[in-house]
Amino acid sequence: MNAPSDDRRGDGRRVGSRGADSRKPKPEQPDRPGGEAAEDSSKRGERIAKWLARAGVASRRDAEKIIAEGRVKLSGKLVTQPATFVQPDDLVSVDGKPVNEPERTRLFRFHKPAGLVTTHRDPEGRPTVFEKLPEGLPRLISVGRLDLSSEGLLLLTNDGALARRLELPSNAWVRRYRVRVFGHIDPAVLAGLKNGITIQGVRYGGIEAGLDSRKGDNAWLTLALQEGKNREVRRVMAHLGLEVSRLLRVAYGPFQLGTLERGAVDEVNPKVLREQLGLAAPARKRG
Repeated sequence: MNAPSDDRRGDGRRVGSRGADSRKPKPEQPDRPGGEAAEDSSKRGERIAKWLARAGVASRRDAEKIIAEGRVKLSGKLVTQPATFVQPDDLVSVDGKPVNEPERTRLFRFHKPAGLVTTHRDPEGRPTVFEKLPEGLPRLISVGRLDLSSEGLLLLTNDGALARRLELPSNAWVRRYRVRVFGHIDPAVLAGLKNGITIQGVRYGGIEAGLDSRKGDNAWLTLALQEGKNREVRRVMAHLGLEVSRLLRVAYGPFQLGTLERGAVDEVNPKVLREQLGLAAPARKRG
């Protein structure tokens, strides 16, 4: 059905100068999204949990946990609600340390060596990825994780909201691994992984598994999966009676490890971010 023309009411009656109700002032309407209420809301600033995520402190979900733990202050006052708003001139601190204003979104590829954990602080005192990064980088958080003994491609970003977005299963992005295993390999069992598998009540989605090479009881496999659940590759291999001696991630969605040397970090070109993720180009500063 065609929408009514501009000179008709929604009930079909024509509105003209003779219509008494056309001269009546419109009754005051309740606040609605996109109206004056939304405009007033935007003037209040940005919710602090989102602000902290964009500043690279943590994902928005983890930022809310940090707030609940009483670790965040806004202009010297303790923040207790993630719905607190931050104004441009406000000072935000976490654990007593000031947090800089969020910068433009940046993404980095890092070739993680084995022996590093991907958390900022490790209760066991093990070395972290962030301790090994070169100086001059913004505060970064990891996109997903690689466990202590795993290596290969780890994405790092200064935007917690982007990190969360890249981790969502709905992206259906393929994570690709090369895995060295020890044990007897049944090609038919490997092929069957594409249908998914349930291990101790946990359902894992389809995995594309291929045998690259074999020497005695040692073999290299290539695995491609989309979910990336905690320790998924190791648990699936163990279920098949295979011992993982090396696990290397070589791709995360469209981002590849390529020839990046172990321990090296490389920033993803902003143009690639715009093309792959639809991010807006940063505003240019006028001289």
